[in-house]
Amino acid sequence: MKRIFYKNVHYKTVTIATRGEGVSRTSLLVIYTGGTLGMVFDEKERHLVPFDFEQILEKIPELNEFEFSLTVISFNQLIDSANVTPAHWVALATLIEENYHRFDGFVIIHGTDTMAHSASALSFLLENLNKPVIFTGAQLPIGAVRTDARENLISALEIASARKDGRPMVTEVCIVFNNKLLRGCRAKKVESAQFAAFDSANYPPLAECGTRIVFNPLVIKPYQPFSDLRVYKKMDTRVAILRLFPGIDENTVRAILQIPDLQGLVLETYGSGNAPTRSWFIQALQEGIERGLHVLNVSQCIGGTVLQGRYETSKALSQIGVIGGADITTEAAITKMMYLLANVESHAEVAKALGKSIRGEMT
Repeated sequence: MKRIFYKNVHYKTVTIATRGEGVSRTSLLVIYTGGTLGMVFDEKERHLVPFDFEQILEKIPELNEFEFSLTVISFNQLIDSANVTPAHWVALATLIEENYHRFDGFVIIHGTDTMAHSASALSFLLENLNKPVIFTGAQLPIGAVRTDARENLISALEIASARKDGRPMVTEVCIVFNNKLLRGCRAKKVESAQFAAFDSANYPPLAECGTRIVFNPLVIKPYQPFSDLRVYKKMDTRVAILRLFPGIDENTVRAILQIPDLQGLVLETYGSGNAPTRSWFIQALQEGIERGLHVLNVSQCIGGTVLQGRYETSKALSQIGVIGGADITTEAAITKMMYLLANVESHAEVAKALGKSIRGEMT
């Protein structure tokens, strides 16, 4: 084991070769940020403690069936995903950038609560990605009897190492969970108690893991042989989410719209993009847009799309300059907004990019 530093953040690394001392075909970097997957029960302390990845082959002997060279980088201070911030996303993007040419693929072990946010954020921060970056985690710790941790991690490692004709099968940021490979910026956590924690209602799975892993190449981002990875390292957090509900009042709406220096608002509307037509509501939004605020209309529904202007209750939004978000998830919408505000200078270009797909996050 050795210890390294990236941007004053402390990590420790462990290198593990499966199949003994033989030459491994695939080199993978595993980044352990924290979360349920990497916990085991300490009999002495009588509570869950972080797992020592030097013992991974003891906990998951099935890995010996693969020819991997695994390097595991663990955050020195593991984080519950409820405490994840954009600074962690930049740290992850930086780790991938600095190790991009050393490894064939990347697996990020992450807590489930904000995994969809993190996977969406990295989708935007890693432009021209040509290698797999696979997020995974678990609903139960790796040391639990009925855990889903082993299966999720094995699937993530196998997918990250999968190649055809010398090229990776997956070239984007994804989530592997409960036998499905989902596009990272399309996924959403939908369950807290069942193993099927994530879904991608508006985009099909990129692969399904049964007796074998079956990829769907028609929906996976194509390999781009002549593109070079570009990593962005800024996110603008001057954003907010406003979720509509029956009875929402003017004071509530204006309190959010008048947050000092607010630059972007994700507006969670009903159904296919519908909102109240009351004059004070439209006027409050219009005043914000006239001040330079970007407002992105996304649906509260898990599936379906915003069709702004289809009904009378959404026509006024189009008329005042609210941007239709099509079928983007809230997680992708808020992280995309942070990314664009930080890295695109032109107000008009930010608005244009919000309304179109830039990483496969919307149809």
